Amino acid sequence: MLLFDKFTIEENSEMLEKWQYDAFLHFKNKLMDDDKKFPCIPAVQGYKLNHFRFGFVSDPTKPSAHQELAQLLTLFGRKSHSFGSYTSLVIFFETTESLIGNYEIEQYRELFWGILNQLSKMDEEKWPEHIPVDPNHHIWEYCFGGEQYFMYCATPAHKNRKSRSFPYFIFAVTPRWVLERFNSFPQSAAKIKKSIRERIKAYDTVNVHPDLNGYRQENNFEWKQYFLSDDESTPSKCPFTYMKNLLRGSRY
Repeated sequence: MLLFDKFTIEENSEMLEKWQYDAFLHFKNKLMDDDKKFPCIPAVQGYKLNHFRFGFVSDPTKPSAHQELAQLLTLFGRKSHSFGSYTSLVIFFETTESLIGNYEIEQYRELFWGILNQLSKMDEEKWPEHIPVDPNHHIWEYCFGGEQYFMYCATPAHKNRKSRSFPYFIFAVTPRWVLERFNSFPQSAAKIKKSIRERIKAYDTVNVHPDLNGYRQENNFEWKQYFLSDDESTPSKCPFTYMKNLLRGSRY
């Protein structure tokens, strides 16, 4: 499995499958649209600076996709500090016409969390000791390879929440160290966060989702932000069960 930067993709498009290059172009156009500005300002900056890395994974409903994603995330985790302070790993999944035609928001949500559960089964590193295994703890976040990540998912089924709508099923994986570096300048970070929320209001056709809060705030649950509904609803419990089940099993 390979990680690509944007220049490699643009200069060698012939080495990609048609769907892969199409997904990349849609992503590029979404972030670079000057008329309808994408809300996440650091993401736009990361793309412009070529800090982003891109990976392509097969049909997300197939078990082979789990192994492919694990390989890409392992490689990214090892090298992310060399990619730049705005880096994220963007994963494009091969999203078939059947998937697009049959999957609604909830099916994609189940798919997203199912993949994360399977990914954790393949993790060769221990879960970081300072991160709770209970997703309902306010400092919990997804971890893989000993690294902490913020996970973002967008799908073809999202219609109203345009900031989570994309023609392909995609993940954007941002290391916690990137976010900590961003927040290390409080005044600048606060100003940008305010601008992001204003952009969300203009970009989406629904209200800013109530689950969007700041990391480490007592009322914050990271897992709720990973996959947002197309309205203001939220799941009653976190579908990520792997670590809790593993811990429960170790007691017997």
